[in-house]
Amino acid sequence: MSIQLTIKHLAGIVSEEDILRQSAQASECNQALYNGSREGNDFIGWVGLPSSITEEQLRDIEDTAVELRTRCQAVVVVGIGGSYLGARAVIDALSSSLDWLSAKREHPVILYAGNNISEDYLSELTEYLKDKEFGIINISKSGTTTEPAIAFRLLKAQLEKQVGREEAKNRIVAITDVAKGALRSLAVTEGYKTFVIPDDVGGRYSVLTPVGLLPIAVAGINIRELVKGAVEIEQATQPSVSFEYNLPAIYAVIRNELYKRGKKIEILVNYHPKLHFFAEWWKQLFGESEGKDQLGIFPAAVDFTSDLHSMGQWIQQGERTIFETVISIREPNRSVRIPHDDVNLDGLNFLAGKRVDEVNKMAELGTRIAHVDGGVPNVLLEIPELSAKYIGQLIYFFEKACGISGYLLGVNPFNQPGVEAYKKNMFALLDKPGYEAESRVIKERI
Repeated sequence: MSIQLTIKHLAGIVSEEDILRQSAQASECNQALYNGSREGNDFIGWVGLPSSITEEQLRDIEDTAVELRTRCQAVVVVGIGGSYLGARAVIDALSSSLDWLSAKREHPVILYAGNNISEDYLSELTEYLKDKEFGIINISKSGTTTEPAIAFRLLKAQLEKQVGREEAKNRIVAITDVAKGALRSLAVTEGYKTFVIPDDVGGRYSVLTPVGLLPIAVAGINIRELVKGAVEIEQATQPSVSFEYNLPAIYAVIRNELYKRGKKIEILVNYHPKLHFFAEWWKQLFGESEGKDQLGIFPAAVDFTSDLHSMGQWIQQGERTIFETVISIREPNRSVRIPHDDVNLDGLNFLAGKRVDEVNKMAELGTRIAHVDGGVPNVLLEIPELSAKYIGQLIYFFEKACGISGYLLGVNPFNQPGVEAYKKNMFALLDKPGYEAESRVIKERI
């Protein structure tokens, strides 16, 4: 059992023949991810990553997770973008929705910092941690990225004040560059436990490195199953696999064919609230990989059925520049049946005895039909259940599809030259040393 891809509801815009005509080009793009023949070849270490993870590496991550779980009631993951989104995507997908409220927790509460510069958020977080035994996983290649650097500075000072500097060293883990950078220097000086961010794996592709695996393991999730699922899709998408059986390649072609036909926005749809942050990870993956050179599909996401009551009208009848990719979970992990009510004031007795998921599935099917009838092409991705193995499959599916899709589009899917523009302006406005010339120009403009 694995991911299933259904492509028969493309609203007559892209045909099977259109897809097959691109099979050779898609296969060439897939091959380039292995032979490094195209741009970005210094960042394709993720391609063979799942199958290269060793038993020693997994055990080291698991042992460190046990150490943090033993010492901490809460663990703060400090990072931004790919340094935290992958971990949060998996943790939210595979944990109880109300886990953080439980008084009988088996694992630490996982909290996040360094993904914003909100003073209120940081104040509330540090206030919450005042009477907690907490630890920190600090994730940064350089250690100088503004948002996580501010958060880590605050949290490190608080942790050392609460438990002392020596004990704090046992509760801080640094995931950073192998040899250089501010965080690596600090970790060596203080004696923190460290893991390496591979040089050839970019942040948005790093969830299957210690960047994602350590926080996920601390949350009590089976990282071996997660990796196993990714390995299965890695093996199923080798260059030797025919295009007709390479599902990420087919998906990549469909996206680009729809883009050529004016479908500029892709909406990732889920019918399970636990997948909200998986969609956030997906948005970064595709947005940062393809949005350059004045090109790229705009990645958006909705949580159905909730957003049917807010975005549903626009999707049904708004500008026809969109298509949908729907993630469907075949079987939920729990069972709840709708009870009979003698009074039946809500008129729902026709649903009595049915599982809630049956209602959800009919809402999903009815919505997909309505949207296709309304001119919205629809791609369906179905997984058997919400489990570590199948989330691992989805992660690698989208990573591989994104690499192929970017090459089909004609961009380097592994760089992000535009993300520095705001930082230059921010540093100039804050009068950072070395930005005096930029500061004068910016202040004249405002």
